[in-house]
Amino acid sequence: MTERASASRRCEVWFVPTAVLWNLLLVFVCYAICRFAFFAVNSDLLRPAVANGSVADLMAGALLFDCSAIAYTNILWLALTLLPIHLKERPSYHRAMRWLWIVVNGVALAMNLADVAYFPFTLRRTTTTAFSEFARENNLLTIVATEAARRWYLVLLFVAMVWGMWRLYALPRLDWRTLNRRRYYALMPIGLVVAVGLSVAAMRGGFATAVRPITVSNANQYVSRPTDAALVLNTPFSMIRTIGKNVFSNPHFFADEAELEAVYSPVHENVEPGLGLASGQAPRNVVVLIVESFGREYIGALNRDLDGGTYKGYTPFVDSLLTRSVTFTHTFSNGRKSIDGMPSILSSIPMMVEPFFLTPAAMNRVGGLAATLGAEGYQTAFFHGAQNGSMGFQAFARSTGFGAYYGRDEFNADPHYRGDGDFDGTWAIWDEPFLQFYCDRMSQMRQPFMTAVFTASSHHPFVVPKEMEDSLEAGPLPIHRCIRYTDHALRRFFESASRQPWYRNTLFVLTSDHTNVSNHVEYQTDLGAFCSPIIFFDPSGELLQPAMIDAVAQQIDIMPTVLGLLGYDKPYVAFGIDVLNTPAAEAWAFSYLNGIYQLVRDGYVLQFDGKNATGLYVLNDRLMTRNLVGDSTFAARRESMQRFLQALIQQYMTRMATDRLTIECKE
Repeated sequence: MTERASASRRCEVWFVPTAVLWNLLLVFVCYAICRFAFFAVNSDLLRPAVANGSVADLMAGALLFDCSAIAYTNILWLALTLLPIHLKERPSYHRAMRWLWIVVNGVALAMNLADVAYFPFTLRRTTTTAFSEFARENNLLTIVATEAARRWYLVLLFVAMVWGMWRLYALPRLDWRTLNRRRYYALMPIGLVVAVGLSVAAMRGGFATAVRPITVSNANQYVSRPTDAALVLNTPFSMIRTIGKNVFSNPHFFADEAELEAVYSPVHENVEPGLGLASGQAPRNVVVLIVESFGREYIGALNRDLDGGTYKGYTPFVDSLLTRSVTFTHTFSNGRKSIDGMPSILSSIPMMVEPFFLTPAAMNRVGGLAATLGAEGYQTAFFHGAQNGSMGFQAFARSTGFGAYYGRDEFNADPHYRGDGDFDGTWAIWDEPFLQFYCDRMSQMRQPFMTAVFTASSHHPFVVPKEMEDSLEAGPLPIHRCIRYTDHALRRFFESASRQPWYRNTLFVLTSDHTNVSNHVEYQTDLGAFCSPIIFFDPSGELLQPAMIDAVAQQIDIMPTVLGLLGYDKPYVAFGIDVLNTPAAEAWAFSYLNGIYQLVRDGYVLQFDGKNATGLYVLNDRLMTRNLVGDSTFAARRESMQRFLQALIQQYMTRMATDRLTIECKE
């Protein structure tokens, strides 16, 4: 054997770990490219992460979570590549390893790039609950294809990265027939042990034995705002770390149950009787309109100070409705998804950690407006123009006491309407015809009735009926034309409703399921992203006088406020409050974003990571620029708000875990 051949055989074993390191480096580079795309496309939302935070911290956090995700996703490829069995060292085996590596990492990159487009709607990385959320949808391929065409540059980026990874993959060149087996079995097991050890450390987020495996919430230590945590995270990590996660567990902030109840309790007792149920007067009908993506930002009458006082918004009808209604100066949703809005609005259950009815707690006994009023003799029905069963709404409606469900099937079966001739091609029946159908069906119900409708047209991919495209003025964002259309549909609904005999005896509630994309910085903050309208309208003027009340209100306040207006005087469980019968200083609002709990109360906003307060802002600091959490002047307020928030969290977690969401359950 020549000296050159001998040297080649001495180094050939080392080529395997060298190839492994090179291939992993390629994956890290691709994750970095995805993160750059994530920031570039969503720069309006994420620019403060760079402007106000430390770029070094962002990079350190990103590297930590990328290491973890890459270790999780490549552990099988790594083990099979380094497996110390000399018979595997042949070209066919390593070509198979190349395919495994490409497929696994290609899927991971696709997840990251998909969230580039999805992030503006959720302000968080996608988790495994997405599979449950869209499990019954049959239009996902259409949606994905539409978005892929609109975001063609992301598709090209994906193809370019996968092609580059394939071309640059280092394929070990070993021949088991000429391999120095003594050196192979001396070195390869060491390489495997080292690689597995490093991978486990990467998965956990560190080497120290005291380090617990990092979770999604750990990303907040590298950013100054919860929204920015998505820039540090990656989607494969968020998916992996939420598989089978035990969402609800007692945090043990309060050891004494009496102390916990004294600070906060969701049980409503000793309610003062008012008009309606408790007084013997004719009970009021209740109509709840949940309008898709109808963020507060889009409503001109609620934003008179935007754009130097020139902002008109996109909702002329709702603007006029507000002059005859009751609303509040600060109104919030309790989540960022449609499946968050349903429990919050109809059952006074906020989103905490994960959407309620995508967790095992969805099997708990759950109350709500429908069940409560149904027990008082109300006829109840829920309406949603999408395919029956879509988004799990039909199951949730049934579980919370709605006696009937009307979806796309029932609309199509009604000979007075055009059926699928009014289907938007993606999600549901257009808002205008479906709201007319809704009005007609209520006119066939006996009074008193309680109904809710969930609209769908102001939703991605943001299209309107072709015959109305020219009559609806566009705005800076694609959703603005859809908002104009939905506002038009609401006008037509109220015109039709006003001609019905039940109209003046009905309490209307109008809100949105969540907010959506924004073009004003005030609505791109951690709190601004939850600004939804909450409007109570009484056509008779007997229950309510029009007013803009200087107070905080949230979606979970809708159920107790409606029950208060109706004079319901029996105990019930609701996490919100009757905001019309609570002093403004005691009103509050809650939201959860990327591992951070947010509480609005008495003019301040507290952010809490489950252990410590991370932010304290004056509510009127609309851009959330001055964090007062470290200012000793505000220590008493911070502690008071944190104590209340801890009680809320513990009540929520323990009641979810022990099935105590109704008064009938053991208290």
